[in-house]
Amino acid sequence: MPRISDSADVANSAHIGQGSQVWHLAQVREDAHLGPGCVIGRGAYIGTGVRLGAHCKVQNYALVYEPAELADGVFIGPAVVLTNDHNPRAVNPDGSLKSAEDWEPVGVTIGRGASIGARAVCVAPVSIGEWATVAAGAVVTHDVPAFALVAGVPARRIGWVGRAGVPLVPDEGDEGQLRCPRTGALYRLTTPDQLEEVDPT
Repeated sequence: MPRISDSADVANSAHIGQGSQVWHLAQVREDAHLGPGCVIGRGAYIGTGVRLGAHCKVQNYALVYEPAELADGVFIGPAVVLTNDHNPRAVNPDGSLKSAEDWEPVGVTIGRGASIGARAVCVAPVSIGEWATVAAGAVVTHDVPAFALVAGVPARRIGWVGRAGVPLVPDEGDEGQLRCPRTGALYRLTTPDQLEEVDPT
């Protein structure tokens, strides 16, 4: 059974997966879908129809606006914001208040195992590749390749990381390969901006 704090606001139509936890003052909106084993921290917001895979962690006060999609094992750090409006305005050109029909939401898509550091902002529409890491405080305005380590405002690639989240180092045995210093796993550059696992499991 999921564990939901008495102070959390979870819509009746939201699906909370087996073993998931929703902590104090978090809000999970209508038709949101949380896979099994997810953790939603204090004060976090999960928008209408947002989809989370299995074992995702959304830390305190993070804002995950619809129509975001998070694959299995995604980490969202404290106070991260996933936006959903490429040209935000409170009002229309005539000064009238915008309604739901006056804009088209765009989302952030995050691949399996990726991590978004504390207070980072991902400006939709943008895609974060699997096992990538976005450094704390970064502002992501362009797609991030799988296994990339990005930082800065706007975010730029500053290295590569493996599944363990540790920066990769050159492999002494092969100029075109990188190695994870924690697990020993090997990765190969297929282009200057694309990395793939060697014999992934």
